Amino acid sequence: MPYVIGDELPHLPAGERFRALLERPQILQMPGAHLGIAALLAKKAGFEALYLSGAAMSATMGLPDLGMITIEDVCFHVRQVARASMLPTLVDGDTGYGEALNVMHMVRCFEDAGAGAVQLEDQNLPKKCGHLNDKKLASADEFAAKVAAARKARRHLYIIARTDAVASEGMDAAVDRAKRYLDAGADAIFPEALTTREMFIEFAKRMPGVKLLANMTEFGRTPFFTAQEFQDFGYSMVIWPVSHLRIANKAMEGLYNQIKAEGGTHNAIGRMQTRAELYETIGYHKYEELDASLVKTVIPTGMPQRS
Repeated sequence: MPYVIGDELPHLPAGERFRALLERPQILQMPGAHLGIAALLAKKAGFEALYLSGAAMSATMGLPDLGMITIEDVCFHVRQVARASMLPTLVDGDTGYGEALNVMHMVRCFEDAGAGAVQLEDQNLPKKCGHLNDKKLASADEFAAKVAAARKARRHLYIIARTDAVASEGMDAAVDRAKRYLDAGADAIFPEALTTREMFIEFAKRMPGVKLLANMTEFGRTPFFTAQEFQDFGYSMVIWPVSHLRIANKAMEGLYNQIKAEGGTHNAIGRMQTRAELYETIGYHKYEELDASLVKTVIPTGMPQRS
């Protein structure tokens, strides 16, 4: 129970554990998980790292993904995901919440909250989902300065620079930007919103030896590819950033409509996680046992114990 027991915490910081996962030959698969319970379910399914999406955090707060959330909003999610699962987590840092000094503050906050990696994107505010139109790009110089600031601020955090330039400036410009960001200190590159198999392959061929991240979001510009296909294209990481939220939202919408129409949840029981399944996922009985063992150790023999 690393959420409360210090001796169960990993010895290596999250950034080093994230980097170690990328040293393996197989692609690192990271589903979105922006809540502690989602992180536990993903870990139970066998995933070894997670992605914390700005769009998922914003939507959970009832907000659009337009750069409206704050560093502290994000750290609230990072802390619960990291402490619940202890899996190294890649966190969406949007545009860095300001200029170079703000980026450095963000890096320090994310590391302290338990993040393993951060993704920064070369858009200007108001930023948009990478699969939408009319994105406004920062200059390569401006964004390279942010990457350099992140590198200077980090102790172990893995830095991934995202470029949205392909859609508006073309492949050559995106590759040039990526090289600038690597020179500035990025550990890996995330080319956003590529639209064909050929584009993924071309970008990878023009970035030999570079760790690359692919975004397999639904309802966007990228067609569906499997993790194995992305690995064959030359990518080291793949994320499914908002898939879990889409599934959960659809299920909640259906439940609310059903309660309204039928006056209860009696016909929805078969779609629910049971109480026993929930308790097993969150370790309810282990926490009870821990609590009881601690009380027993501090109450003298013969004195009444609290119920």
